[in-house]
Amino acid sequence: MTRLAKFLQPLAVVGALTMIPLTTSSLAAADANTMKELDTFMDVFNQVRANYVDKVDDHVLVKGAIDGMLAALDPHSSYMEGSDYTSLKTTTDGNYGGLGLSVTMEDGAVKVITPTEDTPADKAGMKAGDYITHIDGQLLYGLELDEAVEKMRGAPGTKITLSVVRRGRDKPFDVTITRAKIELRVVKWEIKDGIGIININSFAGNTGAATEAALTAIDKATGGKPTGYVIDLRSNPGGLLNEAVRVSDAFLERGEIVSERGRDKSDFQSWSAKPGDMAHGLPIIILIDVGSASAAEIVAGALQDHRRAIVMGERSFGKGSVQGVQELNAGRALRLTIARYYTPSGRSVQAGGIDPDINVPQLSDPDYKDRPAIREADLRRHLLSQAGVKDEVLEKDSGTDPRFSATAEELKKKGVKDFQLDYAIRTLKRLAPAAPAAPTRVR
Repeated sequence: MTRLAKFLQPLAVVGALTMIPLTTSSLAAADANTMKELDTFMDVFNQVRANYVDKVDDHVLVKGAIDGMLAALDPHSSYMEGSDYTSLKTTTDGNYGGLGLSVTMEDGAVKVITPTEDTPADKAGMKAGDYITHIDGQLLYGLELDEAVEKMRGAPGTKITLSVVRRGRDKPFDVTITRAKIELRVVKWEIKDGIGIININSFAGNTGAATEAALTAIDKATGGKPTGYVIDLRSNPGGLLNEAVRVSDAFLERGEIVSERGRDKSDFQSWSAKPGDMAHGLPIIILIDVGSASAAEIVAGALQDHRRAIVMGERSFGKGSVQGVQELNAGRALRLTIARYYTPSGRSVQAGGIDPDINVPQLSDPDYKDRPAIREADLRRHLLSQAGVKDEVLEKDSGTDPRFSATAEELKKKGVKDFQLDYAIRTLKRLAPAAPAAPTRVR
């Protein structure tokens, strides 16, 4: 069995495993340089214990050493204990108390990657690229990301004030948000002009089943005659790999969906579609943006490579790495990057993301040009798409395209609230002009 398979074999919803203890024989097998480095570490550890100006708890020193070791690897490997590990599990389950933000840390400030749709942060107007400098007046500089996230979470119904710096605004401003129980409705669907629109907000434990149910409901509501489908993966931060595979499988008859490759050539695993396209070969458009990450990119990449869907919108986030979670002891866990994933054509999504077939800016957002696009490649120590190979990502310029010259104010007058979705619907109508229109329904 490969190292990757050993790590992933018992992986469940959260990824609970038991760490294999380091044996005397395995230590003896370590080379001399490794033992020399460990000796240096112990020398420093003992010097700090003996001579630091204040007495320091051993747990604080060991945790700090582990945090530093993992921080030297990539942004997604981390050590968790107590509330941090609980937060990971509750977020994966799609049920927790907080704001609904995906964030990273940059230069001491919390930077918003994306607000999750229909959460308090989204409704309060938080946007990708915002910097959060203070929470309830307390400066965040110097805090670890987990500490800042913990401050943002809290009991539903309680209020929190975020101090925000946004590009295009002259001064920082405060946003007061009421925390809520984040029970993500992972899949929502509606029908517009006979077109089924499936909005997938995250890949939690029931996303695959909910997507299949949406397809069945749309088919029934249109009398078995939908024109096509829009799969909206915008601002979807990802989630569980097996749910991404199941969602992809719902639209594919055959072929590989995704593969993972670890450190060694033997560390390889792939997933393939089973017969049965629930969309019956009808045209599909997938919407992505800078907030579409991880599992969302797996779905977009699989359907794009199989030419099963037109991918539309903006280049995605670019998180093409796989993390395994191993439980250690006493509620502690290691989240470790163990592989890169690849689309069916062999593309690595890591750092580069998914390029849409048609670049469509969100013209209905009045400040979309002023907001910085934060992607995986912008994160410090991000994993390269291939070990040792520097990534070069070229942006496609759609600014001169005459189709995309309308202003937000002009679109508002025409009643267009979401230009990307509106453009996808109009494109699908052109792809299937003879299809009968069905009444608009919303669920």
